[in-house]
Amino acid sequence: MRAVEGKNKLPGRQVIRKCWKRSCWKGWPEAAADGHIQRVTREGEDMACARVPLDEQQVTEPGPLGKERTLPALHPERAEDRCFVPYKPPPEEASPAEVEEFLERAKFITEDLEWLLALPHDKFWCQVVFDESLQRCLDSYLHHAPRGLDLAALPSSPAVADTQRSVHKAVFLTFLRMATHKESKERFITPAVFGEIIYENFLFDIPKILDLCVLFGKGNSQLLHKMIENVFTQQPSYYSDLDETVPTVLQVFDTILDKCGLQCEGAAAMEPMKLNAHKQPTAMTMSQQDLADLIAYLCDSTTTIHAFLDIFPAACSSFYSHGFISRLTSFYETAVPDLEKAVRKRNFDHKSLQDDLWKRLSHSCRKMVEMTHLLLHHTCLQPILEGRENMQTSSEELLQHFTSFLPEKRFLSDYDEQFPIADDISLLQQALPVIDETRTSYLLQGVESAWDSVGRRKPQIQSKTSSSLLSNQGAVGGATAAAASGGFKAPEVREPEGAEAMLEVPHKGNNGAVCPVSGAELESLLSCIRDLLPDLGEGFLLACLQEYDYNSELVINNILEDRLAPNLDKLDRAMPRPVKEELPSVLNNRSNVFDDDEFDVFRRDQVDMSRIWKGRRKGESAKELLNDKQHIEDQRARYQAYETVVDEVIIEPGDSSSAAYDLDDYDDEYDDTYDMNQVGANDLDGDTLLNRRPFTIPQVLRKGKVEEEEEGEEEQEDDTLQNNTNRDQFVQDPALLRERAEARRAAMQQRKGIRPERPSNVAGRPKGQGQTLETFLDRRKKEANKSRVSNHNRRTMADRKRNKGMIPS
Repeated sequence: MRAVEGKNKLPGRQVIRKCWKRSCWKGWPEAAADGHIQRVTREGEDMACARVPLDEQQVTEPGPLGKERTLPALHPERAEDRCFVPYKPPPEEASPAEVEEFLERAKFITEDLEWLLALPHDKFWCQVVFDESLQRCLDSYLHHAPRGLDLAALPSSPAVADTQRSVHKAVFLTFLRMATHKESKERFITPAVFGEIIYENFLFDIPKILDLCVLFGKGNSQLLHKMIENVFTQQPSYYSDLDETVPTVLQVFDTILDKCGLQCEGAAAMEPMKLNAHKQPTAMTMSQQDLADLIAYLCDSTTTIHAFLDIFPAACSSFYSHGFISRLTSFYETAVPDLEKAVRKRNFDHKSLQDDLWKRLSHSCRKMVEMTHLLLHHTCLQPILEGRENMQTSSEELLQHFTSFLPEKRFLSDYDEQFPIADDISLLQQALPVIDETRTSYLLQGVESAWDSVGRRKPQIQSKTSSSLLSNQGAVGGATAAAASGGFKAPEVREPEGAEAMLEVPHKGNNGAVCPVSGAELESLLSCIRDLLPDLGEGFLLACLQEYDYNSELVINNILEDRLAPNLDKLDRAMPRPVKEELPSVLNNRSNVFDDDEFDVFRRDQVDMSRIWKGRRKGESAKELLNDKQHIEDQRARYQAYETVVDEVIIEPGDSSSAAYDLDDYDDEYDDTYDMNQVGANDLDGDTLLNRRPFTIPQVLRKGKVEEEEEGEEEQEDDTLQNNTNRDQFVQDPALLRERAEARRAAMQQRKGIRPERPSNVAGRPKGQGQTLETFLDRRKKEANKSRVSNHNRRTMADRKRNKGMIPS
């Protein structure tokens, strides 16, 4: 998709050079002689009368030195030198200085755009094509202009509102004129050249068109439809750009799922991760600002896509071909419940922020359901209503989509509430009577099951009026239609959802005094009441909540109207909250072998996480481990003490160094017993010892005969064991005797042809994994034959004696 930022190459475009060549393919004098090109004055009056396309016109105007020159009608030098200031949105906090700055800037933009719209046809297009500041101004408005839900946050100053409306109108009229290639019979551009100009100069692209739809669609849908249809008709390349844009739009949903921690990271999940690496935050754990940005991003994306599909239905086929419906329903079922839970359950700094997030999330849900209906209507239902040839194919696709909705219980119930599926199936049955009734009844039963699974009751009577009212309400998840027209009221009371669910707390069950709300919900109820009644104590409010089943609205109403129960009137309204005794922590009483070690996170506030890794440590390899000589450096100081070796120390008499070697002239403890004996005189000398035991080459240095000598040694060991076996041992090893007996028995059975008995296996596999046939047979055999051993056959023998009359019965 061509990015919007690509328009920084506006001057000198190739398409403009084509216009110059088209109008200047001959010299000006020769062309004027042939009558093919008309001279045009600076005001453009003669040019308008000639009915020549603007891309083929030329004008004559004075040059820098006063001499007349001939230029194409679309030329950079014909553009006025005017600086358009970029747009900035109105300030949220209405300080006087910021408001004054906004009003002044908006006034400049309005005056410049009104001046642009007042230019003649040729001057207007020269300014649009060659003025970069104009394009920056228009783009800044598309990017930063407040959307529909943002208008409520703007300051309520009448001057700011009027100025914003003026800028809004001027920008829309500018884009409307830029999308018109023929203003009158005399002022027009060749359609093919017009398509090249807007495409090559990035006057329009898919992101701009999306922003135009969401900003100006309300109240101007027909004009926008004609404008966008003209752009796509004159330049079919925008259809290919749209096809390339749809995957980017689908990436929006993947990004939101990833931010909510509802999607795997793909290839990155295969890499080892540190234990101290932060896990992906969820909607309940992320910061309030991140959650607000995420919901605002979802709201802006869904609103923009829906506005585009609603204004330009021809784009539905591009979205439909990329499987947009299945991706949208899957995202709805996965992300919406998680986001709704986060908005309902979390404690926000400001109640207004929670209300705003719930409103944006409900708006996003409604737009996603309506987008799905738009795609189904224009791709499947429209051919059936128009009676085209592919009616059978369209009906089959519609039924397949409804079938694919059945697992998405939440989405199916919300879709059926706005656009009843029973009506579409009835339409199919009227248009195509050959539709299988079994299939349609299965779909209707699946819809009823979806309503039951989400815990809501489907309204029994739904007319067109009620359907339209429901589609205009805030929450898709089942907002009851208020009395908008004719005092209509929903026949069934739905279960509270969203912000309303925070006010209606479930009643007590059979658990008696057990509090039916969590601690966070209880704190939220207390803060809600104390915001209105700050002089009341928390202890008194807790008693009131407990009395009225934790319904904060009922508590506030009874306190203000002085209709509290008698037991509550007797309490002190400033009663503080009772101090709850904290139970001793289980961690303080535990005893573990890992207590007080360096990784004891229960007793240490900080742990060296650099020593903890999950999987193989990065950068660690065998080569690096061998090249690491740090241990040598650590041991160097120890071995330096052994470098100096003294073989002989000559000590002179009276030398003071003799004290260092503990040498004395006289040793009183000297033993002279063996002084007269010649110790070792009769021992053999060294050569004789070598002859008795010849020199042997070490085994490490041997090469050829190592294996042969080892084999010889093994044979000697076997002979030694054989001789030891033949010796008459007093007590032989019982295990060895059993092994020999078993070997003899097996040899005898093999000679006689007896098949060895298979070992019994009655234990089998662990419980829950199933048993083999052999295990069942072994267990049955054991049960049948266990009476042969010990005294298990006493009952059998007693019955035998009784039958023979030996025991009186």
